[in-house]
Amino acid sequence: MTNPSTWDIGEKKKLLVFKRSFHEHTLRMRVVLSQLPLSVCVCISAILVWLYFPSTLENPLFLIFLLGQALLLALCIIVPWHRLPFATFLIIPVLDMVTIGFAREGAMESITGLSVLVVLPVIWLCASGLYPKLAIAMSFLGPLGIVWVPLFIRGTLSEQDLTRPLLFPILILGIGVSVSVLTLSMVRQQRALEQKDEALKEALSVSTKQERLLNTVMEALPLGVVAVDGDGHDILMNRRQRQTHVLATPADNDDPNESQLLIFDVDRTTPLVADRRPVRRAVLGERFTDQLVWLGSGSDQRAFTASARPMVDDAGKFAGSVVVFSDVTDLVNALAAKDDFVANVSHEFRTPLTSILGYVELILDEPDALDPRARQQLDIVRRNAERLLTLVSDLLAVRSGQIVIQPHTADVAELVRGSVNSAEPRAAKAGIRLSVDLPDALEARVDSSRIAQVLDNLVSNAIKYSPDGGDVEVAAWEEEDFIFCRVSDTGMGMNEEEQAEAFTKFFRAGGVRKSAIPGVGLGLPISKAIVEAHGGTITLESEPGRGTTFTVKMPA
Repeated sequence: MTNPSTWDIGEKKKLLVFKRSFHEHTLRMRVVLSQLPLSVCVCISAILVWLYFPSTLENPLFLIFLLGQALLLALCIIVPWHRLPFATFLIIPVLDMVTIGFAREGAMESITGLSVLVVLPVIWLCASGLYPKLAIAMSFLGPLGIVWVPLFIRGTLSEQDLTRPLLFPILILGIGVSVSVLTLSMVRQQRALEQKDEALKEALSVSTKQERLLNTVMEALPLGVVAVDGDGHDILMNRRQRQTHVLATPADNDDPNESQLLIFDVDRTTPLVADRRPVRRAVLGERFTDQLVWLGSGSDQRAFTASARPMVDDAGKFAGSVVVFSDVTDLVNALAAKDDFVANVSHEFRTPLTSILGYVELILDEPDALDPRARQQLDIVRRNAERLLTLVSDLLAVRSGQIVIQPHTADVAELVRGSVNSAEPRAAKAGIRLSVDLPDALEARVDSSRIAQVLDNLVSNAIKYSPDGGDVEVAAWEEEDFIFCRVSDTGMGMNEEEQAEAFTKFFRAGGVRKSAIPGVGLGLPISKAIVEAHGGTITLESEPGRGTTFTVKMPA
């Protein structure tokens, strides 16, 4: 018995031949399939002749037709057409026309219409798409030869005998032309499709390479990156973000949602509300930069800054967002350690400075204990000790974010004049022209010593950061119940990045560091804290190489 599975495999292979597209077959199979319709028709014709007109089988012309068709089918199967010039197989349909001519003459008295079989080789020639003009010519000349050649052989060359059968080759010519037109149209469409297919393959290849590159870059990034669609579903997450997600996952919940993740505020203990969590904000379409959050719990807790940028589709509608997480634990710890160090050093400085000032005051309170020169020198010690104690107090105040002020009525114009007068010796030494634009009086309720400190800082900076000379202009005025003070210079200036950091503690611009201008980067932060303690604001405008302008605005 035949194994059923073997039979199934054989049947599937047979069916596969017919399921394939014509162009997917080998050249030999395509030649066989092109000849097969005519071979089937010949077999049917032979059976009909055998059944109803057996005498026709004795006609040598009809036998030549049958044997010729058998031989041509065998050639289609046997000949390795792929090793011959490509168009060689077109000899088969031409020979088909010749054998059909023998069939017409051999069976004319028994079975009529065999000459119609010529339409099959004509379709083959014209549908091949090769030599279209020659194929059309053959679609007329071939049938014409089938009907005319016997007339020439018999010698019946009357005008009626020649013209009577012309309708047949003309009809076949029409079929050939139609097939050629359709074939050429299909060939053009196929070529266009092939070109599009190649373009799509090339685009797919480029897209695949870019995707591979993007994935490699994403996995290599030291930042956590997550992309979400408009509905809040994750569509991309790199290796670092997967690690971050694990850190924020509660121990008793393997698949938490966003609200269940261990995400805390800057105090490290208060859980962030759902709408303030970075991914949730991103899903809501918010754009933000460097939101500080703490992820995880216990000793494994880490600090991250999160930034998000929304994505839009072609219609400009929100289509999702990309969120980037950066681990800043070491930076946060370093800043905290720096603040602690400053606070500890400041506390350590305050006690001996207070003692020094106390003993200096005691000595200066005794009028006969010192000669004038020694008293003058002790005054200098006291003044500088007071200045150092003020700096220490400011360091502590800036760290805690609190500046204590004691407002009283003061003449701001006089405070400005005092700061300018104190700065004139340094300005003259640096070749800087100082100019002042002030009203006669400008009363306001401020802490005069603190405002004087702000003015001293601004005027001192204007002179310090104009190393090549120039102009420093100081102005003050009152407008709509506000006091304005402006200090402008024509010095080094700052770029946009430096302006953004100007009021940050201990920040110093790159050009200042390179020029070795002394300073610790506390003057502007302290000035800002003093002005804000008065309910005011301090702003700056600057351009590299063209100078800087600071403007203080305070309620009068």
